[in-house]
Amino acid sequence: MTARLIACHSIIALNARHPVAARALLDAQDMHRLVMSGFHGWVEDGQPDARAQMGILSTWNVDLKSNTLLMVVQSKLAPNWSLIPKDALTTRIETISVDQPLRKGDQFTFRTVVNALTARRDARTPERRTRKMPAARPDHVRDWLMKRAQPTLDGTTAESGARFIGAEIDPQSLAIRMLPPVTSSHHAGLKINRSEVRGKLAVTDPGAFHSTLADGIGSARAYGCGLVLIRQSGP
Repeated sequence: MTARLIACHSIIALNARHPVAARALLDAQDMHRLVMSGFHGWVEDGQPDARAQMGILSTWNVDLKSNTLLMVVQSKLAPNWSLIPKDALTTRIETISVDQPLRKGDQFTFRTVVNALTARRDARTPERRTRKMPAARPDHVRDWLMKRAQPTLDGTTAESGARFIGAEIDPQSLAIRMLPPVTSSHHAGLKINRSEVRGKLAVTDPGAFHSTLADGIGSARAYGCGLVLIRQSGP
């Protein structure tokens, strides 16, 4: 069993003090617009699933010491970043063609930023109803991710309804860091809790793992969550 991830990765380093980057750091919707600015014309304006159609996923982090906003954008189409002002860039934008075979048993290290939602009893409701709430602690994130791990090929979803990722995760390798949430003034009430996860995995179902890499994992994929970056390791 073999699958193949074919995609484009754009590596974009911006001066965090430039208005383009500064607005993106302050508002999740502005960050989304910055990511989508490289793909005008591929999909008609106004389509609600434009990001998914173009296979666009992204992740970012900011180095406050160097005032650098570093973005990684994955897409299944060639981007055009000419709308980003040149004076906003700290280095030339790098685009990398990804052609990664995925075989059963392949071992990778991975990094992802996720918006993990866990089912918990809400003390704010009189009946303490169970509802999906943002993961509040690293162990909540670990449980959320391990429910999606796939040690065997039995089915495509777990008993909880979560979609398997097509890989077995080494729980001892996981390093989880809770990140500050992001919000938007363009959408009242929008608040996205984020967690960075690093670890090791082994592919059990190449087709399902391909879907995880191509489509992302979890929710808030339009706002910098869900992209899984891998690097091959092991024999």
